[in-house]
Amino acid sequence: MTDTAMAATALGKRFGRRGGWALRDCTFRLPAGRVCAVVGPNGAGKSTLLSLAAGLLAPTEGTVAVLGTDPASARARVGYVAQDKPLYPQLTIEQTLRVGADLNPGRWDAATAERIVSAGDLDPRRKIRALSGGQRTRVALALALGKRPELLLLDEPMADLDPLARHDLMGTLMSQAAQHGTTIVMSSHVVAELEDSCDHLLLVGGGRVRLAGELDDLLDAHTRVSATTESADALPDLAPHTVVESRVTGRQFTALIRPAGPLADGWRSTTPSLEELVLSYLRNPEAASLTPAAPEEALA
Repeated sequence: MTDTAMAATALGKRFGRRGGWALRDCTFRLPAGRVCAVVGPNGAGKSTLLSLAAGLLAPTEGTVAVLGTDPASARARVGYVAQDKPLYPQLTIEQTLRVGADLNPGRWDAATAERIVSAGDLDPRRKIRALSGGQRTRVALALALGKRPELLLLDEPMADLDPLARHDLMGTLMSQAAQHGTTIVMSSHVVAELEDSCDHLLLVGGGRVRLAGELDDLLDAHTRVSATTESADALPDLAPHTVVESRVTGRQFTALIRPAGPLADGWRSTTPSLEELVLSYLRNPEAASLTPAAPEEALA
């Protein structure tokens, strides 16, 4: 066992010799047992990052370790649900779960897989090709969780679910994490659906990791400040602090900062929400990133 679920050092992926970089210089460490949100706009590199962790892609540069080893060696202990949820359309749900059992001898949790399917009121005799997008998502999650993975990688898993099904399956995922210590890494561009469930954050923008760390630590490292002024020249000085974003609306000046010490008199301060934090960094790609130093844990 390892206390690190994923670790990347200077990780990069480029498609084709002359293609652009989907990811570049990504460094982070994800402790085991966390529920991690990978957030960012479409095309930011979230799917590429998860595919690298799943061993479906090879890095162009740098390294990624999964459960203390390389992704290929960890594959039996990793569950992965891709954005398009690829399943065999000619099989029934029952046959699909049987395949999952055959491919994971000694690890398969039939009760969990069947419970996820039955909670969606699905007939096990129905063929995959007859299912809606949300129903296929439920079967894909049943396959992934039935494997009883130590690390579960989910690429936009809730995108085609209605709000009730999303709430139900999110509860199932949280129960899995609590009961079995499963590390869950879940990408999304909808911050609101992750705020109440996740305790770790990877913010990806422009192919780079912009923020990485425990959610509470990242929020504590930032402050939203505001002041009322007749002109920008009359504002208290923010020079000692790292300014992520600043805005002026009428006479109201607001900024998201990483404080470097006490604030000057005249500033009102509040703790930002996760959505405010994420949007501020995404709106300002030149803002200084906040990520840990290169992980020291080497591949086993």
